[in-house]
Amino acid sequence: MSNVSKSVFDPKAFLAIAGAGRSTSNWNKGQVIFSQGDPADALFFIQEGKVKVTTLSTQGKEAVVAILGASDFFGEGCLAGQKLRISTLTAITDCTLSRVEKATVIRLLHDNPDFSALFMTYLLARNIRIEADLIDQLFNSSEKRLARLLLLLANFGQEGSPQPILASITQETLADMIGTTRSRVSFFLNKFRRLGFIEYNGHFTIHSSLLNVVLHDDPRAALSSQADNPDQSPE
Repeated sequence: MSNVSKSVFDPKAFLAIAGAGRSTSNWNKGQVIFSQGDPADALFFIQEGKVKVTTLSTQGKEAVVAILGASDFFGEGCLAGQKLRISTLTAITDCTLSRVEKATVIRLLHDNPDFSALFMTYLLARNIRIEADLIDQLFNSSEKRLARLLLLLANFGQEGSPQPILASITQETLADMIGTTRSRVSFFLNKFRRLGFIEYNGHFTIHSSLLNVVLHDDPRAALSSQADNPDQSPE
């Protein structure tokens, strides 16, 4: 019996290989990768950098849906019959992205078990995250929603060390993502900084002590929290 262990599948290296239906390209900060309403014809993988997902309502209101980073996929709706993009993707840092055409993705899912397992694991994790986001929105105060978002953006609970949050992720963006006002976000950020949970030096540095805000009590109890009262005056 061979003692040679199977090498770990590396999606970055695998998807970086150019070929039929696959390409890798660089995008500058601020560039729109695709817009809401564009044809949904490919899957993207983030090799390096961060992108912002936004959606525009029929009334013209824009919502920030997510911030995605290295090793995340986006554009997977094309695999589920989505004909047009339902969101706009914009680079918020310089990015390196791999693009895989829909037909190529389908072939890879059938022919490459390693890629198929990786992609299914990613989709399940994304689904769990969406459910957690919904519970967070329904039951948690805006203070807890902000704390959780900062921890997620800083990579807490994932492989690797926590990362600084870029200055390009503005207070307006944070407010959009948790469904509150910029003034409330500013108030809570000042509170977190005063308590030593975060630092700001051109970017946010998040400390593990911020977990105390999220884990303090049962999220359903936060429904009665004054932190979500828009009439409450900042300290």
